[in-house]
Amino acid sequence: MDIKKLKEEIINGRRLNREDDLNFFKTVDLKELCKSANDIKNYFCGDYVDFCTIINGKSGKCSENCKFCAQSIHHNTNIETYDFLDKERILKECKHNESKGVDRFAIVTAGKKLSGNEFTKAIDCYKTLKEETNIKLCASFGLLEDNQFKSLVEAGVKRYHSNIETSRNNFKIICSTHTFEDKINCIRRAKAAGLEVCSGGIIGIGENMDDRIDMALTLAEEGINSVPINALIPIPGTPLENLERITEDEILRTIAMFRFILPEADIRLAAGRNLMSNCGETAFISGANAAITGDMLTTSGNGISDDINMINELGLSSRRKKEEKNE
Repeated sequence: MDIKKLKEEIINGRRLNREDDLNFFKTVDLKELCKSANDIKNYFCGDYVDFCTIINGKSGKCSENCKFCAQSIHHNTNIETYDFLDKERILKECKHNESKGVDRFAIVTAGKKLSGNEFTKAIDCYKTLKEETNIKLCASFGLLEDNQFKSLVEAGVKRYHSNIETSRNNFKIICSTHTFEDKINCIRRAKAAGLEVCSGGIIGIGENMDDRIDMALTLAEEGINSVPINALIPIPGTPLENLERITEDEILRTIAMFRFILPEADIRLAAGRNLMSNCGETAFISGANAAITGDMLTTSGNGISDDINMINELGLSSRRKKEEKNE
């Protein structure tokens, strides 16, 4: 495969699909693949990096049995558990992140679906966030229903997060309490309500490159415009606790492949960034143009200021700073 020629074809409008033989992603020279992925990223996304932050609005006691997750009741991980957080605490964290120059803020909750009084609290919280901040608001509350998505839109939420996690074939191996189709249907309900969708998955859970390619193709088919890529850090007490950690080269190859298949999307570094040197610095010149950051996170190894300094040293800027400059 002439990767440089394919890069030019992607820039000129070609889109890879299931009819293409994509096995070359497994063996093509990594440096050439990453360089070409970066060129595609620069063409479609420019020199910005989109930063989002999250707050764990409800922790633990999740009914689902995803093998990688510390918050499942099926695993013994001894994590902190709590119900939906007070609005004042969420508002304080949101304002802090906004002041540091972050683009987006999301409340995420454990569980199959946020419902009842807790969902009511979430809606009230978003209404307050909309009134008192200018940051873009996102949510991740599980497999919601049509009317709940409508309520989120009315409360000011712009984007909904729901990972498909892995390939269709591999999904049933890592989770049996809900299905891959449940995930796809959730994404479609969110989009039908007028929300943008953020959806990606987790690598290093025992899948192979074919699974990763399949995941990227599915996301492209669903028109996803923000794609978080998590790298598993095996958690004691989960079924995947003894898996060998994925290598930096594998992560970079996956990021570059995603850029080729989803050339216009935000490819977002998520959990497991500290498996790479300098918290994923090379990924930002290998196809990635977004990241989850935050001063309260432990999944990346970097705080907000660290991340902004990192991208500035690479000659990049945050999307928010770029938008403010252009106003």
